[in-house]
Amino acid sequence: MVQGTTSDAGKSVMVAGLCRVLARKGINVAPFKPQNMALNSAVTPDGGEIGRAQAVQAQACNLPLSVHMNPVLLKPNTDTGAQVIIRGKAIQDMDAVSYHAYKPQLLNLVLESFDYLGQQHDVRLVEGAGSPAEINLREHDIANMGFALAAKTPVVIVADIDRGGVFAHLYGTFDLLSAEEKKLVKGFIINRFRGDISLLESGLTWLTEKTGVPVVGVVPYLHGLYLEAEDAINQQQLDDGNHFKVVVPGLPRISNHTDFDALRLHPGIDLCFVKPGNDLPAADLIILPGSKSVRGDLNALRSRGWDKQIAKHLRFGGKVIGICGGYQMLGKMINDPDGIEGEAGSSEGLGYLDMTTTLQPQKTLQQASGQLQINHQTVPVRGYEIHAGISQVNETQPITLNEQADGALTEQVFGSYLHGIFDEPQACNALLNWAGYQHQKAQDMSALREQNLNRLADSLEQSLDLNLLFGDLKGTK
Repeated sequence: MVQGTTSDAGKSVMVAGLCRVLARKGINVAPFKPQNMALNSAVTPDGGEIGRAQAVQAQACNLPLSVHMNPVLLKPNTDTGAQVIIRGKAIQDMDAVSYHAYKPQLLNLVLESFDYLGQQHDVRLVEGAGSPAEINLREHDIANMGFALAAKTPVVIVADIDRGGVFAHLYGTFDLLSAEEKKLVKGFIINRFRGDISLLESGLTWLTEKTGVPVVGVVPYLHGLYLEAEDAINQQQLDDGNHFKVVVPGLPRISNHTDFDALRLHPGIDLCFVKPGNDLPAADLIILPGSKSVRGDLNALRSRGWDKQIAKHLRFGGKVIGICGGYQMLGKMINDPDGIEGEAGSSEGLGYLDMTTTLQPQKTLQQASGQLQINHQTVPVRGYEIHAGISQVNETQPITLNEQADGALTEQVFGSYLHGIFDEPQACNALLNWAGYQHQKAQDMSALREQNLNRLADSLEQSLDLNLLFGDLKGTK
C-alpha cells in the first residue's frame, strides 16, 4: 500500500507507475483504492463509477475497469457534504458527520472488494488517501492505516520533496503513527527530486537511523510528465497570446476537468482555467465544464458576472461549448423537482440552446461511442456519460451515441453529455475547426498516456529498490 504525507504527494503516480512496472514483467497486477474523494471519475464497462486515478492505474495494468478497484467514491457537492458512491452506484448524499458515523459499515465491504481482486490477480497495489497522520480522521479509518491494519498490507510512505520540508513530512508522519501501524511501514519514497542525489544522502541516513525504516528510493522530477489528475486542476501558464485561446470558467463544483487535458497539452492551444474573482479573458472559445451541482454552479457563474461576459463573447462572434453540466446550463431551464443536487426547484438556463433539462434520481452511467457530424464532417467519437439529467432538445443533435441522439448544435454553440470527447483526435480536430482553429492536429491521448506510463515505469525501475518492495516476483515473460 502506498500512503502519502499529504494530498498530491505522488500516491496515484507511484501506484500507476508500479502497476506498469509489474505489468511489463508479466505479473498479474491490479490497482485498488478503498476510498476516494474526487470529482474526476470514470465509467466501468458495466455502468459503474470509480475514481479517474484508478482508471489510469487500470490502463497501466492493461485491465478493464472494475468497481472493485475503488469501492467507495465520494463526490463533494457542498463544502460539508458529498454524494456517496458504493461499488459504482450512488446511494445518497451525506454530510461529513453522517458519513463519519456510516464508515464502520463500509470496512467489510471494502475488504470484500479487496479480496475479490485478490482472487483475480496475483498482486494488488493499494493507494491511500490524503495522509495517515490526520488525527481527526483516525477513528473508523478505511482509507489509510485503518485499511492497512485490517488487510495486513505492508506500507510505503511517499513525500514530495519539491514542496520542501520532506524530512519533516516523513519523520512527522511516521512519528504520529501508533506502534502497531509503524510495524507495517516498510519504506519511504522521496518523490520529484531535482539535483545531485549525493547532497541528499546525509538526510536519507538520518531518516533511516531515526525511524529504522529504509528509503526505497528517490524518484527524479520528470519534466512534462502527463497523467490525468485525480482531482486538482493542473494550471497551464499563459503563453504570449499568439495561440488559439480557450477559456474554461473554474466553477466551484467543476467535475471531470480532465476532459480538457487534450487541449491543455495541444501545442497550438493556450488553455486557461479562470479562478473566482477574475473576469473571463478575451478568447476564441469558451468551454463550460461538467459540474457536480449544476444549478448551484450556474448561480455562481452569474454571481461572478461570467454570464454577461459569455454573452459579449458570443456577440463578438466567439464560440461556446458545454460538456455535461455545462451543456445543461446552455439550455433554457434546469428542473430539479426531487432535490437531486440540492434544494428542489428550477433555474433558468443561459438560453443559448432550445433545451429543457430535468434532473432524475437515476444517473446515466455508460461508456459510449458513435459519430459526430459538425462543420461538414462526420468523425468517430468515444467517451463516457455521467449525468443525472434528461434533456429535451429542439436543436440539431450532431452526435449519435449507441444509436441514440446526443448533444445540440447552433452556429455558435455546441453541447454534449459526452466526457472525453476531445481525447479522440478526429473529434477534437473537428470541434476545433468548427470553433475557428485550423492549424496543428490534436494528439492521440490514449497513446500519450501509454508513452507517459512507460516513461514513469522506466524511471521507477531505475530509482527504486524493487526487491525491497516486492521481493523476487517473477512474471510470465
